[in-house]
Amino acid sequence: MTSSSSHILAVDLGTSGCKVALVAEDGSVAGWAFRPVPMRIIDGHGAEQSPEGWWRAFLEASGEALGNSGIDRRSVAALCCSTQGEGTIAVDREGRALMDAVIWMDMRGADDLRRHFSGRFKIAGYDPLRLMRWLRLAGGAPALSGKDPAAHMLLIRNQFPRIYERTYKFLNVLDYFNLRLTGRFVATHDSILTSWVTDNRKVDSIRYDAKLVAGSGIDAGKFPDIVPCTEVLGSLLPAIAEALGLSRETKVVAGAIDNTAAAIGAGTLQDFDAHLYIGSSSWFGAHLPKKKTDIATQIASIPCALPGKYLMVAMQTSAGNNLSFLKEKVLYHRDELLGEAQVPDIYKVLDRIAGSVPAGADGLIYTPWLFGERCPVEDRSLRAGLFNLSIDHSRETIIRAFFEGVALNTRWMVKPVEKFTGRPLRRLTMLGGGAASDVWCQIFADALHVPIRQLDEPMQGNALGAATIARVGLGLTDFAAAAERTRIRATYDPNPSTRAVYDRRFDTFTELHRRLAPLYRSLA
Repeated sequence: MTSSSSHILAVDLGTSGCKVALVAEDGSVAGWAFRPVPMRIIDGHGAEQSPEGWWRAFLEASGEALGNSGIDRRSVAALCCSTQGEGTIAVDREGRALMDAVIWMDMRGADDLRRHFSGRFKIAGYDPLRLMRWLRLAGGAPALSGKDPAAHMLLIRNQFPRIYERTYKFLNVLDYFNLRLTGRFVATHDSILTSWVTDNRKVDSIRYDAKLVAGSGIDAGKFPDIVPCTEVLGSLLPAIAEALGLSRETKVVAGAIDNTAAAIGAGTLQDFDAHLYIGSSSWFGAHLPKKKTDIATQIASIPCALPGKYLMVAMQTSAGNNLSFLKEKVLYHRDELLGEAQVPDIYKVLDRIAGSVPAGADGLIYTPWLFGERCPVEDRSLRAGLFNLSIDHSRETIIRAFFEGVALNTRWMVKPVEKFTGRPLRRLTMLGGGAASDVWCQIFADALHVPIRQLDEPMQGNALGAATIARVGLGLTDFAAAAERTRIRATYDPNPSTRAVYDRRFDTFTELHRRLAPLYRSLA
């Protein structure tokens, strides 16, 4: 059994499941475990997950990570979470979830949002006066696609009125976990953002704005108190400490939603130092010194964990979930054609296959819009497709096209991001499950024409960020010192011989969007 003066139990709850890492003082991971969490798609536009399913996954993964680590559980100083953002859970006064969580992919509230915020005149789909107030105070505006809590809460108010009446607080995913861990109803500076009811002009003292709250359509009392990401919320509830075998003195630090934690875990704390997260969804992120918004491309710099800074986020809806789709719905769909119940390490096999196919996938192009898109266009009607498929193609070229399609979609964000920051991308630190693929890192480097730094433990980047936030909250370190300990596994430089190939593919990719977007809207 090893010992240390302090470990952090860091939780990373994503859309695909719950990862738990036991992080030591030097940033090494003493134990790690994962439990999947299912998602339910409703009528093509709805997406829900069970809060109890999240909680079971957390308890099971935590127990495994602690059990396999070999550490003295009394050395766990704190627990801190990073979670998927832009989800909405309605809870009663006892903290019980009144329905399944409406998660970030859910677009059912789009019509409720439009009706509530409709005006006689519109700019980019918004009432001009409301838009000006949102931009001035919050730095953004509710997503017209309905994919954030501003729309989710209206959906519940209008379509589930009995649930709304019983709701004591609306919580984001991070807020719900902190409630289960400590009994406190709070939101963090970043988790409250997409309710679009806060004044974010003073980034270290986020507060509710009375006019924005009044205009939201949601009763003011249903919003939780707001705390910084590094706030120590208190000690772990005794029953949870007992269930995990931890001390009752184990602290809970407020933590952050995934894009905030990833920016810390990537070690990209200097202004404009960008990272690329590839999980179920994907995003560019970079810390900036000021609040800024580009409505046209859905890019904004928003409150985050780093004091005095904002975090630029440019998010796309579908990234790694395209490979999950390929695996689970096409290659290994559990129907009469498949005898195996489990297919181990299939993503490693996909890596090898994709690496064996030349750049450009023999002319095959994949558009990865499985569930619409957010940036650089917000369009919930877009859908995925394979184009230029011929008798000469094979399963191998299809797999390569899936990898390349996500990279080309990411390249679509590069110019808007560079315009937003006012400087070219010179490198990207890549993390998330997709960054575990050496082949994909090279494809991204080639398609984006920038060096890619691969985080040493890319799947644990969010958990490492949460652990750093916890240590800063406990006063054990500061963000600058933590960033210096960032471990990079490898750097992938762009291959000059593939540049022309990917330039041509990208031109075709964007042309496909231009021509097909009207057709997708008519089909929707």
